[in-house]
Amino acid sequence: MTREDVTDLIYSAKVQKGLKWSDIAVKLKLSKEWVTACCLGQMTCTKQQATILGKIFDLPPEAVKILQVVPYKGSLPTQVPTDPLIYRWYEIVSVYGTTIKELIHEEFGDGIMSAIDFSMDITREPDPKGDRVNVVLSGKFLPYKTY
Repeated sequence: MTREDVTDLIYSAKVQKGLKWSDIAVKLKLSKEWVTACCLGQMTCTKQQATILGKIFDLPPEAVKILQVVPYKGSLPTQVPTDPLIYRWYEIVSVYGTTIKELIHEEFGDGIMSAIDFSMDITREPDPKGDRVNVVLSGKFLPYKTY
């Protein structure tokens, strides 16, 4: 069994049981964003978290163990994403990446925004012209060191 197999089992069970990621997150007492990333194979569970997910999704013991293994993060099926929603994020980085980099460097100096000490919040923002997707990304600034 691979991590991809576990992700498939989780997604299938989620659909069959009519679950929402936010409901699953409540059971783990974590954010819906982290729990979703975890269930889609991008994060590592503790034994307790994996056990809870195993019960929610009726996973076999082997799958519960695999949830506790550090995954290969950032894995997509293709180099340039083909899914339209994911591609838009790729497009955002392609178009605005240099702007984001320049403004972070201007404000903080030479360094990076952490994707480890990081949080994300995705909410629906009602708008009379059509609801908007509000995404807040928050990462610790990590300056490059002189040595």
